[in-house]
Amino acid sequence: MDQESHLHSGDLSVVIGGTFLRLRDAVTMTISNTRQRVMRSFIVFFFTLLLLCLAVFLYGSFYYSYMPMAAFSTPVHFHYRTDCESPTSFLCSYPLANITLMRNKKNVLTFGQAYQISLQLDMPESPTNQELGMFMIKTTCFSQEGGQVASSARSSMLRYRSDLLRTMGTLLFLPAFLTGATEQKQVLEVELFSDFTDDPYAPSATAVIEILSNKVQIYSSQLYVHAHFTGIRYFLFYFPVVSALVGVFSNFIFLSVLFILSYMRPLRAEWKPEQAIGQELQTTVNSPHTASSL
Repeated sequence: MDQESHLHSGDLSVVIGGTFLRLRDAVTMTISNTRQRVMRSFIVFFFTLLLLCLAVFLYGSFYYSYMPMAAFSTPVHFHYRTDCESPTSFLCSYPLANITLMRNKKNVLTFGQAYQISLQLDMPESPTNQELGMFMIKTTCFSQEGGQVASSARSSMLRYRSDLLRTMGTLLFLPAFLTGATEQKQVLEVELFSDFTDDPYAPSATAVIEILSNKVQIYSSQLYVHAHFTGIRYFLFYFPVVSALVGVFSNFIFLSVLFILSYMRPLRAEWKPEQAIGQELQTTVNSPHTASSL
């Protein structure tokens, strides 16, 4: 009886030990599989994030290299001669302004891009400007070598307002006029070029604006350059979010395909020698049978 109980207890301990061993192996295998999955997930996440950053960088580089400046403005300062002999003349010469079309030693205008160039004039509603009537504005663009690139001539004048309308406006806005919040002036917008395209062989570096009147009175003036986008540039400028999503997604797909192909290439290189070795072993195994049959 003692021997049987001893054998029974020994078998029980063996069973319990085997169960613990299997449980330990299962836990070890589970931990190992979990660790491998975590490492694989981390590697996949890292490479996905890296490809996404590269896709964003490529799209940003393309956008800032392909898209020109959408708008450009600069103040216009007119100058004229004052050494005339006639005391009745207001100005001795026509008001003239020389404007640079370069910023940081680079041309503001992009080759092949159409621009609208306009001049904004702040003119007082003085009797002189009212009696002036129409006046001409001449614009000439020059290259850095001094050659003429383009020129235009546009006419403009103050909007007509009757004496009664001016009197009513003065009485209505009298508090604003007295406090200096507003002024009796008109803002004229003169379109100098409606569809200006710069010459790639002789890009415009300066623009000369001349008002062909020696009686005109101006508070201040501003030059505005607006780009007319078409095609891909129109889509990139007016739909920036959609274009960014499409561009980044396309770059991400392209980079992912390149990464997968570059990853599969060494696997193919390793698989071909193994296949060749297997074929050689098969031929060596089959060769004795062929010899014996002969």
